[in-house]
Order: sequence, then C-alpha cells, then structure tokens
Amino acid sequence: QVQLVESGGGLVQAGGSLRLSCAASGRALSSYPMAWFRQAPGKEREFVATISWNGGSTDYTDSVKGRFTISREGAKNTMYLQMNSLKPEDTAVYYCALGDIPGTTASMYDYWGQGTQVTVSS
Repeated sequence: QVQLVESGGGLVQAGGSLRLSCAASGRALSSYPMAWFRQAPGKEREFVATISWNGGSTDYTDSVKGRFTISREGAKNTMYLQMNSLKPEDTAVYYCALGDIPGTTASMYDYWGQGTQVTVSS
C-alpha cells in the first residue's frame, strides 16, 4: 500500500518562500512520475508541477513558472516543491500525487497525500 505524506505548509507573507516535502512509503518513488496539485476554496484541484521518474523532465503550470521548482531525492524517497516569490493567489491546499504515466490531469494519478495548507498573506 502506497502512502504519501506532505509537510512544509504554513503561513507566509507575500514574497516569501516555503518548501513542501512529500515522503513516500510502501513503494520506491524512483520508478514513477509524480506531481503537485493544489486546491483553493471553492475551486477545482489544479495541476502545479510534475517530474519524471528520474527527475530528468519537469513541467509547470504557467502561473508558477520561474517561481516554483519541483525535485525528487530517490535516496530519501521524497519529492519537494520549492516555492519562492509567493503570492496570495498561491493560497491553497497542496497535494502530492504518484502515478504510472506523467501528466497534468489529476485523474492520471493513482495515489494522493492528505494535503498541506499553504496560506500567503498580502
């Protein structure tokens, strides 16, 4: 059974930074693509970033390009999202996800964490 646990969320002022972590158990992450999604109140879950199984390929939604960086560390079975220059519109619950095929659609991912809240104050 795969379990994903996010951490690192919190309250930060606009322009600040946070680093989210996603720790996996039950399966080695190194063979699977992974992604970060987020969901703001009253909105649908949206794609943020994805990374290939070996970390060699990444993709971002336009609104976070140049500010967020997705990475993974196989030895620690952990994925990260470094978020810089945060804006109030980045406020959401952030979820990590693992699947067999890389993509930007939530339905392509089979396993999800419980989410971590990120709040950016203006």
